[in-house]
Amino acid sequence: MWSLLRTRTRTMTCFLLTQSLLPLSFNLCKPSPVLHNNLSSLFLGLSRYNPSWGLATRPLCSRPLSELQAMAEDSVTYLTQREAAEIDETLMGPLGFSIDQLMELAGLSVATSIAEVYKPSEYNKVLAICGPGNNGGDGLVAARHLYHFGYKPCICYPKRTPKPLYTGLVTQLESLSVPFLSVEDLPSDLSKDFDILVDAMFGFSFHGAPRPPFDNLIQRLVSLNRGDVAGRKSPVIVSVDIPSGWHVEEGDAGGEGIKPDMLVSLTAPKLGAKQFRGPHHFLGGRFVPPAIAEKCRLHLPPYPGTSMCVRIGKVRKIDISAMRETYVSPEFLEDQVEANPFDQFNKWFEDAVAAGLREPNAMALSTAGKNGKPSSRMVLLKGVDKDGFVWYTNYGSQKARELSENPWASLLFYWDGLNRQVRVEGSVEKVPDQESEQYFHSRPRGSQIGAVVSNQSSVVPGRQALRQQYTEIEEKFSNMSVIPKPKHWGGYRLKPELFEFWQGQPSRLHDRLQYSPQEIDGKRVWKIVRLAP
Repeated sequence: MWSLLRTRTRTMTCFLLTQSLLPLSFNLCKPSPVLHNNLSSLFLGLSRYNPSWGLATRPLCSRPLSELQAMAEDSVTYLTQREAAEIDETLMGPLGFSIDQLMELAGLSVATSIAEVYKPSEYNKVLAICGPGNNGGDGLVAARHLYHFGYKPCICYPKRTPKPLYTGLVTQLESLSVPFLSVEDLPSDLSKDFDILVDAMFGFSFHGAPRPPFDNLIQRLVSLNRGDVAGRKSPVIVSVDIPSGWHVEEGDAGGEGIKPDMLVSLTAPKLGAKQFRGPHHFLGGRFVPPAIAEKCRLHLPPYPGTSMCVRIGKVRKIDISAMRETYVSPEFLEDQVEANPFDQFNKWFEDAVAAGLREPNAMALSTAGKNGKPSSRMVLLKGVDKDGFVWYTNYGSQKARELSENPWASLLFYWDGLNRQVRVEGSVEKVPDQESEQYFHSRPRGSQIGAVVSNQSSVVPGRQALRQQYTEIEEKFSNMSVIPKPKHWGGYRLKPELFEFWQGQPSRLHDRLQYSPQEIDGKRVWKIVRLAP
């Protein structure tokens, strides 16, 4: 984001020389009396000045307007490395920003950008891979804010910077019991333990080829882009300011670098970010004063409300035809499965629960009435035994009306994290009223009232009408410990006539094992066959 802290004295000397040797055309850049009083000490950095930087003889943001316009995309200015450094020097010079202020604002911007897209209820486990410079500091700050936002961050910080600013950031994270992992402690499969990987290794001021261990860490993120990880969905990659390993102006020139899902540009996007092809590009670092933006002719999108981030451009158009996953799973063989499909279902269901999948009991219920037109919706499995699969609903709903006309249905369970799905087909009947009564009173009181209020699938004038009905029923039963089960509410049981267990495999050669009942010697047994994928 900004120039490295270790060069601040040097670059400030160069900036002051620029202002003393050239006419001042930008009032905000005039050094303060305090800076002038310390000019002699700053001059000590001159011996380390490299003339090739061109900072001592070049006015701030001198690029012509026509060139800036040519380099803007969607009315947003993209900066060269030199321009980005000049703006940062101005922020930390005459404008009085400190390095820790800018780092705090930058890290908060990264965290809010992540929270804007990847909710902690679905993307909870975060690994922030932090480099030794300011980009790594941004990652440490972002991890702290993500912790307070409800995420569970871990830190990989292999080359720690021994300066007070950075040691303080580490102390803050340790006080929150945020784990620090060495490179050796990282799991071989990053997709197994993490939902989000924050790439905060190198920023725009990095030069040369990455050295160990960062070269290997970058390649591990690249391998996730290629889908090299077996059996699991890859975590999303969020890069801070510049994807590590990219050229700040040429971008991913060789096409073999990290391909992040999200890029959070800081201050203004860098020229190399024009090659970013991920779905989410945000701008963060809400600290550029209007006068700087006007002087440097920066075209930046306005930040909405109190937000610390703003999306750059629209969400990129998605090529649906190109979307695909590479499934890698253990073999699912006939001689390894349970003879009874209920036992096999229970085994897979327990696997889904153990894997921490969200609502593993969610199932798509498909029905069709006498007109033969199918309809589907998600419902929750509330019981399974040798007699079938049970769910509960309103007996006046569309699915209930269709089941009364055609008592056959299909269930579909899909467990994305395990590359598995199960289809179940069979006849449907209502469960005994006593069974429905027992389940109804096991529900939370609010859910019971909701069942009384809702005339499911009927037209309502608006949400306010539902709220009003809910309040009325709540008051009606306020003095009653038991709410009577409404007659229009109860359960259904599907009695299976067919099971199909599906497991994704590479090259679309998926495993499909089907169970169907047969009569052998007067006994009902299940025949297992393999279906072509």
